[in-house]
Amino acid sequence: MTADRARAGEAPLLQAENLQRHFDVSKPLLNRLLEGGGRRILRAVDGLDFSIPRGGTYALVGESGCGKSTVARLTVGLYPPSGGRLTFDGQDITDLARQRGRRAMAVRQRLQMIFQDPYASLNPLWRVGAIIAEPLRVLGLEPSRRRRDVRAGELLEQVGLAARDRYKYPHEFSGGQRQRISIARALANSPEFIVCDEPTSALDVSVQAQILNLMRDLQREHGLTYLFISHDMAVVKHMADHVGVMYLGRIVEEAPKGRLFSAPRHPYTQMLLQAIPSLDKRDDPREAIRGEVPNPLAPPTGCLFHPRCPHANERCRQEVPRLHATREGSRVACHGVEEGRLTLAQAREARAG
Repeated sequence: MTADRARAGEAPLLQAENLQRHFDVSKPLLNRLLEGGGRRILRAVDGLDFSIPRGGTYALVGESGCGKSTVARLTVGLYPPSGGRLTFDGQDITDLARQRGRRAMAVRQRLQMIFQDPYASLNPLWRVGAIIAEPLRVLGLEPSRRRRDVRAGELLEQVGLAARDRYKYPHEFSGGQRQRISIARALANSPEFIVCDEPTSALDVSVQAQILNLMRDLQREHGLTYLFISHDMAVVKHMADHVGVMYLGRIVEEAPKGRLFSAPRHPYTQMLLQAIPSLDKRDDPREAIRGEVPNPLAPPTGCLFHPRCPHANERCRQEVPRLHATREGSRVACHGVEEGRLTLAQAREARAG
């Protein structure tokens, strides 16, 4: 359905254009004067372009520290961007983090977020009912405390818990149950768009599948659109329609899920996929991810991935690659793909292991 909408030219629900977020991590001015050294800027997000159609799931995947969670916080207005533009349903929300008033509240009502750690994201001093009903109170959607309480019970039942659980405290629940409570809270104000920041990474594998299936069921039931953040390619394959692969603040490859998993073009994407355990090839040892992520405060010149890439040449070490479209409908930032050194046949061979 989402692919049909995209082909029909329907405007995306969320669109990011040259999105940036830089953090000044310099020492205090006095220390810099006494010890020497200049300012240090961390480019956590450095020029992202992506769009998400209504009802779709767009996943951002990559190793820890690549900027995925920063994108999540930029999207819901927890961080203001350092540059670029964010558009939600045709409305500019770039300055949402700084905005107040009725207009900003109307946008926030349509956006929600599910956080990574279900133990840290729930107030341990509040009963579960109050936690779930808080968006209704803050956004002014339900002035009656009694009705908010009833609504909290209904939401708990939607996520597979009992309505009476609203009178308990978070410590009385397991990790998976706490994440169900977080999902219930995210649904409280009937949002259209939910940012899911590694929602299952802190859970046992057996519980992960339950939470992911619940999220897919809720998406179908409520017509939700997801921005799904993860470092787990297997989880992404289960959830996403379209995937963006991030490396040191930039997208290095973007493609529909099926195409990305069957024929990844960028060497970094190939490396991530080769590290996934496979039941079909139990006797073949999976290749570990080569090398380490460079220091983001002193990134490499040229292609950021070139120190870990087996196909890098002198151009890769000097020139920053730009995302360009391939014939297969992907976008890849790789000189080797652009020059034809890394062919589609090689990509399929790499995926096959």
